Amino acid sequence: MKRTDLPRTEDASNAVYYMLLAGILLVAANLRTHITSLSPIIDTIREALSLSNTTAGFLTTLPLLAFALLSPFVSKWARTYGAERMIFISLVLIVVGSLFRPFGGIVPLMAGTFLIGLAVAVFNVLLPSIIKREFPQKIGVMTGLYSIMMGIFASAAAAVSVPISGTGIGWRGALLIWTILSAIGLIVWLPQLRRNTRGASANAPDVPKRSIWRSPLAWFITVNMGMQSSIYYIMVAWLPNMMQAQHLDPVVAGYMLSLFQMLMIPVNFIAPILAARMRDQRSLIVMTSISYVLGIFGFLFAGGSLIIIVLAIVFFSLGGGFSFSLIMMFFSLRTKNASEAADISGMAQSVGYLLAGCGPLLFGALHDATGGWEIPYYVMFGITAAYLLTGLYAGRGGRYVHD
Repeated sequence: MKRTDLPRTEDASNAVYYMLLAGILLVAANLRTHITSLSPIIDTIREALSLSNTTAGFLTTLPLLAFALLSPFVSKWARTYGAERMIFISLVLIVVGSLFRPFGGIVPLMAGTFLIGLAVAVFNVLLPSIIKREFPQKIGVMTGLYSIMMGIFASAAAAVSVPISGTGIGWRGALLIWTILSAIGLIVWLPQLRRNTRGASANAPDVPKRSIWRSPLAWFITVNMGMQSSIYYIMVAWLPNMMQAQHLDPVVAGYMLSLFQMLMIPVNFIAPILAARMRDQRSLIVMTSISYVLGIFGFLFAGGSLIIIVLAIVFFSLGGGFSFSLIMMFFSLRTKNASEAADISGMAQSVGYLLAGCGPLLFGALHDATGGWEIPYYVMFGITAAYLLTGLYAGRGGRYVHD
């Protein structure tokens, strides 16, 4: 059945509506869970497998490299084989990867992590496009809902990884347990195969003739994506270690990562709704950048003070929630149809995540070279400045990537 024979989900029956909504939310629950479950126990894994800090840092960077490698092709493949089918295949891939990585040594661990990254790359590119196509009047709310789901499970994974790894099932069980979530998502997504989208969608019949790679606005959005993702994955990869350097217990340090994720949840819901109601989002970019700067200063001058650390994490969560939601909204607000949204999403998440992947690696390398975190913190100031400059251009309203 062709896409043009099917109504948009928001115009369809309640059963179709809620099945797709449930599917999107469960896919969103898998977006970060398998990544945030890894970083709190990275030291345990490093000791168990005799890894260096650089190798451990590369392990947390592998998903970003997978994002960068696959993202440019996802939009084209979705038009050829169908967006719903691509997501289904990716759910199968994430189940296989999560089953594979806990068993054996460093090779299956890295291979499984890379497979998970490939699957998440498809989710990253196609979810904004599906939301724009199926819920064109509810883009802000839907983006907020899937951001909340992503945040809840990312936070839960970060919080329980250390306690679970301390039980009889160890670090391998702490990684393996999240396979259940992916399997549930796979089952719930099955009905969407009957609504598989091939070619241009009914409400966007014309695939852009001009390459997205020639659009200046697309490049600013892409670099902005890279900068916000770099800060986020630096926090995910190294926050527990940074907190232990502030003399916090490893379990408490894991809770700080969970707190960072958890505080982003309400921001992830509010930010896209707010951005959707604004023609120009530059004021939100400025506010986000200020939040990052305050968070970095908090870490620099905390001196082990739990109160200052928590305040700094609050600012990082505010910045992280707004920056992620804004870039997801740019994919919709700066495009005219679902096809364009998928194209800019693929470009931004390819080059953007390639840039972002340098963040955790550079952070770990600088920490190894200097023996501390002060120099890496100053690098974060530079990343924030680049985020601000690109965001001021991307956030100006009234323009589209193919204008």
